[in-house]
Amino acid sequence: MDPRRRIPPTDALLGDPRIAQAAGGASRTIVKAVVIAAQQRARAGEIAPEDVVAATLSALAGSRKVINATGVLVHTNLGRAPLSAAAVDALAAAAGCTDVEFDLVTGERARRGRATLAVLAAAVPDAEDVHVVNNNAAALLLAATALAAGREIVISRGELVEIGDGFRLPDLLQSTGARLREVGTTNRTTARDYSDAIGPDTAFVLKVHPSNFRIEGFTAAASVAQLSGLPAPVIADIGSGLLEPEPSLPAEPDARSALRAGAALVTASGDKLLGGPQAGLILGRSDLIDRLRRHPMARALRVDKLTLAALGASLRAESPTRLALHQSMEALELRAHRLAERLGCAVVNSFAVVGGGGAPGHRLPSVALVLPERLGLPLRSGDPAVVGRVTGGRLLLDLRSVPADQDDDLAAAVLACT
Repeated sequence: MDPRRRIPPTDALLGDPRIAQAAGGASRTIVKAVVIAAQQRARAGEIAPEDVVAATLSALAGSRKVINATGVLVHTNLGRAPLSAAAVDALAAAAGCTDVEFDLVTGERARRGRATLAVLAAAVPDAEDVHVVNNNAAALLLAATALAAGREIVISRGELVEIGDGFRLPDLLQSTGARLREVGTTNRTTARDYSDAIGPDTAFVLKVHPSNFRIEGFTAAASVAQLSGLPAPVIADIGSGLLEPEPSLPAEPDARSALRAGAALVTASGDKLLGGPQAGLILGRSDLIDRLRRHPMARALRVDKLTLAALGASLRAESPTRLALHQSMEALELRAHRLAERLGCAVVNSFAVVGGGGAPGHRLPSVALVLPERLGLPLRSGDPAVVGRVTGGRLLLDLRSVPADQDDDLAAAVLACT
């Protein structure tokens, strides 16, 4: 029998009391559109026919709270870094009127987000100036547009990366009108390769951290320090947003080290290892940042008051991501065994990863609760939803990515499904 014949009919779904309750005050037209979208997913084979109701309920619920038990600390599909309590409070305070672009002392207009920019500058004293846009791709877009339109960007062939959802860095850079001068090979690029390529049309050298993959074996890569002596500014895209070295991730680049090595500009994400909201950080030489800030595109890429508030608070507070990164195995094991007693399940050693393109290949020791695989969908359908990972026919709930204050909610969600 064709599995598509098992897809519930539209009228039956619209009459389902669970769907009616989830719809609340939504019009029948909206609910019907959501139902049809879930049916289409089943026809396309994305979900099983028996999951159409769950998919409809999930869509009607909109954005939902999720307990991240995947073991991926910065999970892009779950919103990357969770915000600290201080950042959440800052968001609430900024939801109304705020002094985002106003000086309360003089009563005059002021530089937008000056308080957040001052905190960011203080966190990276090696930067002469700082600027913030809406994500790291926007930071590179602005830099290429303002500094390299109609000119060349020198970049290694091994750093022409593609990240999630088919986004390709070379496409972004070329969309600005800049030309790419590719040097070296996929696995080996030396400082001499860059030096030989620099000419009158060179705008800058771009050094990209290949954050979501590793090349091993017969390899070579030029460092920022090796490139900083060349007759062209170096822009270092470090990606994950570490502002200073992190001892537990020795291979992960950071802004302070890149600037001290001679980078003219450093670009990074705010919602990864920094633990803040989605934002693109631009740090470095004041003359270059001034050119970026004054470019017309800067207006289109600027961040709103909520992002500025959350970023400023995140720079001042300990982030949940950093706490997860540094949580001891002893503390994790204690939490796991306490939960296992309540849930009647086993505990196994596990491993977590940074995620979000950070520290590829680096594993963090962890522990996980072991549940039957069949509980995956019920847990994802709950409120809050719980997302674990399935391996070897088991559902693992990795505790390194779960804040300790969510243990009771996690236990209640599991008990509700068993």
